[in-house]
This record gives sequence, C-alpha cells and structure tokens, in this order.
Amino acid sequence: MVKDKTAEEIKQIWQQYFAAKDTVYAIIPEEKFDLIWNRAQSCPTFLCALPRREGYEFFVGQWTGTELHFTALINIQTRGEAAASQLILYHYPELKEEKGIVLMTAEMDSTFLNVAEAQCIANQVQLFYATDRKETYGLVETFNLRPNEFKYMSVIAELEQSGLGAGLKCAHNQDKT
Repeated sequence: MVKDKTAEEIKQIWQQYFAAKDTVYAIIPEEKFDLIWNRAQSCPTFLCALPRREGYEFFVGQWTGTELHFTALINIQTRGEAAASQLILYHYPELKEEKGIVLMTAEMDSTFLNVAEAQCIANQVQLFYATDRKETYGLVETFNLRPNEFKYMSVIAELEQSGLGAGLKCAHNQDKT
C-alpha cells in the first residue's frame, strides 16, 4: 500500500492513523533502529524505571525478534515464566532499506499502564539503546553481561538526568493534591 509513497508521506499516514488512538507509536530513522537492533542482539534484556507516586517501579524489557516485551519486575519475581507482558513494542523494519524508516506501535495492558507511562518506557529504549554516551549504554551491558555488578539506582539516576521521567513524576505528584 505504501510502496509508491515517500518516507515523509508514510510518516504522515502513520501519525494520522495513530493520533486518535490511545497508544504509543513512533517512526524510527534507519540509523537509530540499526544501532538499537545491533545492541539488542548482544544485550536483549534491560530494566526501565517508571516513576510512581512513591518512588519507581521497574519493568524488564526482553527482545523477541522485532518485538520488545515489558513486564513489571515484581510480576517476574512472583510469577516467573508465567508473567504476562504488560507492554509490547512492535517494530516493522520492512520499509527500512527502501524508505529509511522503521515503524513502531505498541500493545499495552491498560489495567497496569496508561499511555504516558507506556511512552516513558518506550522512550527509555531510545535512551539506553540508542545513546552515544558510553556510560548510559554501559548500564545495559552490565545488566546483561555482569548482572552481579548491576546497580538498580543507576537506571533511576540516568532517567532523572535525562529528564524523561520528570513529566510523569509531576503528574503523579499533582494527583495527590
């Protein structure tokens, strides 16, 4: 359907289609996706921190092909392999070679996450996997390759430094008043 469309036209179609839907979506440039994808091959699992009213909740992300499944750490600790995904990011690389873009959309369990929270987690994929900062991606490598050296607070520190979680934290704080 989009073979004769330009990358810009495809972006507009994707944005228009998802703009009215209650979900997360993105158009990822080829270079950024390639960096994320290459790093995901050697480090397929990582931890994201989601700001909550009282601190943070950790979500574990696990790549399965071009899908990235997230589950709350507490669910993995209590349910193990039976823990269901609460957020799945679907990446569609079919247009990457010809158009230079990868389309992404998400499926989320709205009983656990709202769109802003899902977007915060999705943004952390870019923060940790597509970064130029060696220290930031180093957290992903440590989590995968040297888990006994991994420090959970490092993820929170990186998230706070990036400013990604600030809007959510403010929203949660306003809820209390």
